[in-house]
Amino acid sequence: MDMITDTARVARHEAARTVQATHNGGEFLTFRLGGEEYGIDILKVQEIRSYEVPTRIANAPPFIKGVVNLRGVIVPIVDLRLKLGCDSADYNGFTVVIVLNVKGRVVGAVVDSVSDVLELAPDAIKPAPEIASAVDASFITGIGSVSDRMLILMDIESLMASAEMGLVNTND
Repeated sequence: MDMITDTARVARHEAARTVQATHNGGEFLTFRLGGEEYGIDILKVQEIRSYEVPTRIANAPPFIKGVVNLRGVIVPIVDLRLKLGCDSADYNGFTVVIVLNVKGRVVGAVVDSVSDVLELAPDAIKPAPEIASAVDASFITGIGSVSDRMLILMDIESLMASAEMGLVNTND
């Protein structure tokens, strides 16, 4: 048990060092999932679309809502609210799909709402805190501070390309 905890701690320290080395700041698209505000690299975003009910795929995990046809491209739709364990995933007029380009594959991510695009200076980004739990927080790259707001910065590419998601061939 202690060996697993130590291994996880070392992995988080390595990730934090990588975050500090790679986070030179930049522009982030911010969005809401439940009560939290998240930020992703704007360069991964292809477009933002209103939510439309996707065509369901049999035996898909609950967080994969199905697929939509986006100008001739079949795009899998992932509900980030379900994937990240938000309390509720109600669809309303603010619900949108962020269309992402992840490792050359187009993927849609359902979020509660999109806030804005923010530019964060490197000193506004802090490493994510160490949390000893069963929750996989490896996709959280840092915490951004903007006046009185805190943004959870995500590596959306790592999350969407994870083996559990099964959306992207990781051998490429």
